[in-house]
Amino acid sequence: MRYVVAVSGGVDSVVLLDMLHAARQHELIVAHFDHGIRPESDADARFVANLAGRYGLPFVTERAELGKSASEETARAHRYAFLRRVAREHDARIATAHHDDDVVETVAINLLRGTGWRGLAVLNDRTVDRPLLGRDKSDLYGYAMGHGLEWTEDETNRTDAYLRNRLRRRLSKLGDEARSRLLELHEEQRRLATVIDDESARLATPSRYFMTMVDESVADELLRAALVSGAVSLTRPQRRRLLLAIKTARPGQVSQPGAGVEVGFTMREFIVKHPL
Repeated sequence: MRYVVAVSGGVDSVVLLDMLHAARQHELIVAHFDHGIRPESDADARFVANLAGRYGLPFVTERAELGKSASEETARAHRYAFLRRVAREHDARIATAHHDDDVVETVAINLLRGTGWRGLAVLNDRTVDRPLLGRDKSDLYGYAMGHGLEWTEDETNRTDAYLRNRLRRRLSKLGDEARSRLLELHEEQRRLATVIDDESARLATPSRYFMTMVDESVADELLRAALVSGAVSLTRPQRRRLLLAIKTARPGQVSQPGAGVEVGFTMREFIVKHPL
């Protein structure tokens, strides 16, 4: 297996890279995305470049200038766009260092903001491998210390500007029983998502009539599957707006639901024009 390993320089991704390299089972490409959010972020890029060199691995990097006001969602979107592009160029899969603490935090954020059932099935993109799921942060620190690894510390992890950081301190007090139940619920929802995704992919259709006649929740899942097949992702509100257009737009009209996506309409079908 060839992996594009997302390495930020933090302890999680440094541990992931060391584990994958030690396994000697995969061809690895180290990928680092510099968001340009922190003035000193170029030092992280140099650290990861040197780390890749010590392992004798190829290194790919890209820098954006998102600025210190960039949201976590914006940073994530740019990072994954970079990782997917590198993965396509190298015919590889993406590996990220998400672990159980990330699951708990992301579910908590989704619940706080208000979410549908998919908000509990987080980190479920089957185009991304996450070998550290099943481990928590303390496990990773223990591995890093035991193997004499070095890593960088991102100072943005200590600021209250990000909701995740504020929640992290509160979730550290979550009892073991509640944490275990939440992780079990997450795994149940991931299994459910896999079944629904497979069935939706089988039934997905560009037929406007079909999408109009089925239940709205079913239409939403079918539309999501149709978009995913073209490597396009829209939020639930964006998909709702698009579904309304599918039902009501005149032939020849174009809808722009978001994320650079354009959707055209004939009498019978909708046609997704993927962003470049």
